[in-house]
Amino acid sequence: ESKSANDRGFTHGFVASLSIIIISELGDKTFFIAAIMAMKYSRLSVFGGAIFALAVMTILSAFVGHAAVFIPRKYTYYLSTLLFVIFGLKLIKEGYYMSSDEGQEELEEVSAELKKREENMNIEVSAASTVDVESGAIRGAGSRLRRYFHLIVSPIFIQAFVLTFLAEWGDRSQIMTIVLAAREDISGVTIGGILGHMLCTQLAVVGGRMLAQKISVRTVTLIGGVVFLLFAATALFQDPSKI
Repeated sequence: ESKSANDRGFTHGFVASLSIIIISELGDKTFFIAAIMAMKYSRLSVFGGAIFALAVMTILSAFVGHAAVFIPRKYTYYLSTLLFVIFGLKLIKEGYYMSSDEGQEELEEVSAELKKREENMNIEVSAASTVDVESGAIRGAGSRLRRYFHLIVSPIFIQAFVLTFLAEWGDRSQIMTIVLAAREDISGVTIGGILGHMLCTQLAVVGGRMLAQKISVRTVTLIGGVVFLLFAATALFQDPSKI
């Protein structure tokens, strides 16, 4: 029975984390960063840097939420349920008043920001070095060992990691990961969260700008609000001591 309860706890945490991350990340800033960078640079480098940042953030957030074990389980459970309700209502309100071209505005904003950062990066790279836009590797910059290192961890990989990590910090999906880890099985939340980020990032990298332009951020936001309220409603049918 204990094993069965653990399995249910893992499955519930996994499904909750996976679905909430997908809803939160589609059309989000990190999604647009990966989509725009993948149009100009190596998709592998962009995907690797972005998903590494998101995986690190998911693990950190899950442990932060799990660290709330010193608070009685009953309180963390119902507090997190209250946060689900608040976030759900907030998303529905945002979606209701959101313009239909909200996604396009976000896309243009991220494009401008990336262009500015790219100009700064080009200034920092010496005139003797050139960046291969396909691999992201620097040619003619120092020793052979350094060139090999840049083939593995390219400037594009690092740029994708840094931009994604900074964009994710304090983001809705990070907060919800912390909240979920406080009430659900931490392994289920972590694995579900990372898988959700991988799916969204892969969509962004493969689909690029075309997919980004077709996403209705307003619709995704409204659906996200409903999903959050549904997970809050599950608290009425569960005993927090048995999760």
